[in-house]
Amino acid sequence: MAAVPANSGDPVEVLNRCVLTIRRARRLRGEGGMTVQHTIDERDQPKLPARRRENPWLRRAIIFVTCVLLADALFGDEGLAGTIRAGREYRQATEALRQIRQENAALREQQRRLREDPRTIEAVARQELGLIRPGEILVIVR
Repeated sequence: MAAVPANSGDPVEVLNRCVLTIRRARRLRGEGGMTVQHTIDERDQPKLPARRRENPWLRRAIIFVTCVLLADALFGDEGLAGTIRAGREYRQATEALRQIRQENAALREQQRRLREDPRTIEAVARQELGLIRPGEILVIVR
């Protein structure tokens, strides 16, 4: 409906304008079922050229190629699955390297003690070689 200005004056004049607007709207609806709003919208918009119908096989081919490329990216040799697998192998190798470095540090410390610490040398000689100090008595329990 048309908007009526607030300061239009006489109430009878406002009522007459409303009645005329309603009659115009009813007349337009009778001519093809269109409303006033539809008529205004169609008049205001520029006419667009008719849309050309696309080839459905072209669209299907594009979708197929896209799906193939996506599947290759996800599951190919160097795809997402390969990247996840490589990350898992990298973490395992990093953990193995950390353990080897710890073991290496412990072996270096043991080597230092065997060269420098007389108590460690004595403990190894007693344990592995079965040596005793002079004056000690060896007791073997069976």
